[in-house]
Amino acid sequence: MTTNYRDAFITVSADCAATAGTVPARAGSIAQIQHALLSARPYGLTSDELLFEVHAQRRGLAEGERPAAWAAFFARPQACLRCSPLVKTFGWGLHHDADGRVALHGVESAEYAALSRRADLKIVPGMRSRRSS
Repeated sequence: MTTNYRDAFITVSADCAATAGTVPARAGSIAQIQHALLSARPYGLTSDELLFEVHAQRRGLAEGERPAAWAAFFARPQACLRCSPLVKTFGWGLHHDADGRVALHGVESAEYAALSRRADLKIVPGMRSRRSS
């Protein structure tokens, strides 16, 4: 099973309070690691690669442990990036290109606005942090 999207844009969650893409401050958090990886390599990682890299870094996996750890990690269903704290809390939209590679776009940016209107992309809302009342 994969978490990868192709030709899709995950918008910020409807209940996200951020008015601009903000850098997560807590070192070692999922949000901070995801942001650092995507900022350093826009369109360099798929969703699966990103999620696994966060898992590997947080657990301090050595290179030799990674192939088996990849298989074990994806043997269980994984939440897709619609659940990412970047989307739910920090004001980032996530564009997945035709190859499934991901890049960040702040909700305040012209790129975000343009991507959210593109007819050739599947527009997918980020998951809410709270249930609607």
